[in-house]
Amino acid sequence: MLEFFQNLFAPPRHMILLIVAAWIGLTLAERRTGRHQVGKEDLNNITFYGLIAFVLGGRLSYILQNMSAFSKSPIGIISINPDLFDPPGGLAAAVIGLLVYAQRRQIPLWNALDALTPFFAMIAIGMGLSRIASGDGFGIPTGLPWGIDLWNATRHPTQIYETLASLLILILVWRFKPIPHPGFLFLTFAALTALSQLILQAFRANNSVFFEKYRGEQVLAWVVLLACFILLESKFNSKSKTG
Repeated sequence: MLEFFQNLFAPPRHMILLIVAAWIGLTLAERRTGRHQVGKEDLNNITFYGLIAFVLGGRLSYILQNMSAFSKSPIGIISINPDLFDPPGGLAAAVIGLLVYAQRRQIPLWNALDALTPFFAMIAIGMGLSRIASGDGFGIPTGLPWGIDLWNATRHPTQIYETLASLLILILVWRFKPIPHPGFLFLTFAALTALSQLILQAFRANNSVFFEKYRGEQVLAWVVLLACFILLESKFNSKSKTG
């Protein structure tokens, strides 16, 4: 259990790509704040506090899941090693931070999510680029001519697939004209991202599996996709009734 403490204070790897992606995403989001009735100051604060919650929440979640290891070496809690991190836990903390800030500032949640959509889209691109740099999220073996040699096999370049899909999604949502339905932009982005993951996970090798049959990431993608369709239909129906 102590093996992951060997490089406890190793410098962060590939984090520069995510940092650059976050900066570009925030810059793009600031250019569209007027469309969603969210001020630049609020947008910057949401992003700042959300990132802090993401980092702290991800580390705390990882610690709670590996209490036995950290109890033997408590100094690991303050390690700067980014491998000691739980992304789902960080994402949950960031969402909670967003909800709390939006409520205190009386910012409509859907407007805030729409304003942050370019930021989310750039983060998705940054994650794909980070996986290209690290070799994580590798694909299953393939005989196709565009396969890449990785981990002792010729594999699908799923990291490149993911990056290109995220770039295409960013282009699509960026070209959307203003729509009088708060939440439509974000839900469209979330649905397209879930759909891309549903397809791409079929080519990925290191998936989590439920009941020796179902890929966990694909199950989650189906849930997100279904939720987006339900919310989109609900918003359009309510808008047509009030109209």
